[in-house]
Amino acid sequence: MRRSAAGAAVAAPSAEPVAEVGSGPIPAPAPVAAAPAPAVRQPLRTEFPFQLPRGYVDESGTVHQDGVMRLATARDELVPLRDVRVQENPAYLSVVLLGRVITRLGTVPMVHDGIVENMFASDLAFLQDFYRQINAEGHTRAAVQCPHCAEPFEVELGGSRLGES
Repeated sequence: MRRSAAGAAVAAPSAEPVAEVGSGPIPAPAPVAAAPAPAVRQPLRTEFPFQLPRGYVDESGTVHQDGVMRLATARDELVPLRDVRVQENPAYLSVVLLGRVITRLGTVPMVHDGIVENMFASDLAFLQDFYRQINAEGHTRAAVQCPHCAEPFEVELGGSRLGES
């Protein structure tokens, strides 16, 4: 409360509603909606570990199965298209592309297309599928339902060759 020049008590301005005598109950103020909590963004994951089904056998006979593949960039998919081997044989695209995105393979000092070229076919197929999975952000599977028994299941949609997304 504050006093006016005449000394009478004057109500201070307030955000609360003031009730007059006989006006009935004071309605409760509307609840203030809390601001939504900011979404916690996960850092972008760019490298993914893998384990080859058979393993790459180097010239000394050592088997290398554990590796890391990074996400592909547009450059990774464009540069191999200028490679003469790819121009002569488009199936070579996946070998060159995988040689660019595999960052580690066991204790092999440097992974390149020559290493990928000497892998077993089952390991190459595994890496091609793994490449599709990590670069498609998990959108390679679709939930479907059997038209006969209505049982739900998933199908793999990724079937194109590497570099042709």
